[in-house]
Amino acid sequence: MRVGNTCPEGQWTVFGEAADDCGMNGTTSPTHRRSGRAFHKMRVQAQGRAHSGKKFKETCETVVVNAHGGLLMLKHEIDNGEILVLTNPETLEDQECRVVYQGEPCERGQRIGVEFLTPAPRFWGLEFGELSTLGDGDATAVH
Repeated sequence: MRVGNTCPEGQWTVFGEAADDCGMNGTTSPTHRRSGRAFHKMRVQAQGRAHSGKKFKETCETVVVNAHGGLLMLKHEIDNGEILVLTNPETLEDQECRVVYQGEPCERGQRIGVEFLTPAPRFWGLEFGELSTLGDGDATAVH
């Protein structure tokens, strides 16, 4: 499935409310994205070191993904800059990533933004375009 970012570089991004993702309120921020983003829920396995320093392995769910990383719901508390290894259960592909964002903890966990150490546009099972429009499919572009 091909998804793309329909906003030209430099436009403002507005995230709408998502009730099942810890009440993510609408926010506005400038965006200079390297690839399109898509709301795409899938389970992945994450392993790394928790804030306590102990190793963990957990199955978590994605919220938004792109060719360079994504936003996950994670139960373990971790630090910014921490390295995680994500495993796609369908392909068994591993991908190292760095924590670049931490949302507020909530009942379902914490929103964690990760950036792949090496771009992996096919890790999520989607194809991302630079500034193309969406085709048919169940992923929704965020712009």
